[in-house]
Amino acid sequence: MSDDPRTEYPQPPLKDDSQPAPGITAKMREKPDHGERSYVGKGLLKGKVALVTGGDSGIGRAVAIAYAREGADIAISYLKVEQIDAEETRRWVEKAGRRCLLLPGDISDPAHCRSLVESTVAEFGHLDVLVNNAAHQTVNEGLGDIAVIDVETSFKVNVFAMIWLAQAAVPHMKPGASIVNTTSVQAKVATETMLVYAATKGAIASLTIGLSNLLAPKRIRVNCVAPGPIWTPIQVIAKDEEEMAELGAKTPLGRPGQPSELAPAFVLLASDEGSYMTGALLPVTGGMPML
Repeated sequence: MSDDPRTEYPQPPLKDDSQPAPGITAKMREKPDHGERSYVGKGLLKGKVALVTGGDSGIGRAVAIAYAREGADIAISYLKVEQIDAEETRRWVEKAGRRCLLLPGDISDPAHCRSLVESTVAEFGHLDVLVNNAAHQTVNEGLGDIAVIDVETSFKVNVFAMIWLAQAAVPHMKPGASIVNTTSVQAKVATETMLVYAATKGAIASLTIGLSNLLAPKRIRVNCVAPGPIWTPIQVIAKDEEEMAELGAKTPLGRPGQPSELAPAFVLLASDEGSYMTGALLPVTGGMPML
């Protein structure tokens, strides 16, 4: 690896095939780096339990691997069709010497959100970190292309589920616990072809601030991470091969980020290293501004 952040990871053009939703890492030609061989833990989450939505792949897998190497047991939620990716995440968590609970299902269902928390607490005895990372992404050419089902599904998965999960999780959380949400640079950039997705990510940023104020008296911190263009399966379902080839090319660092480059931010916000951080939005965007 190079010490130059512009060349430390692959640069455009990167080639990969388009996939139908939800996108599977195992089917990607250019495999993302989740920190499998690079992340080194320091015991920052020793004895903790974390529930990570979308933990099967992409940023969620990188977070699960990092948290495990920091000493946490992990529960991950994912769609059943992503089982092959979930099994790979579990392999890396267990290789780090931690336990991993696989919880397939659809978080657009409030009952399933409650079940995720109940199953995690039943298995591990407590819950210290909730990572709301799973996302549904839809694209549009014009305003008339946006279907009702796209809007409903995006808000149910990206925003409503965060509320249902927080409602279920907080009663089990003790002082010092934390919630980490995944928003996006799209919360501010709002690309015209990602109208609904950008709207959900803006909502997440606001929800994070409000929830942090609400839970501060309980001594539970709430923060969010805002990724830029990251090489994950969500990209191959929303972009064609030409768009994929140029992913990240217009960032100041000139390349897409890797999931492994997000993990330290999630560790910071979940650990005592971020004890004075709540209501924060932490950009990891390759230099794309969030004003």
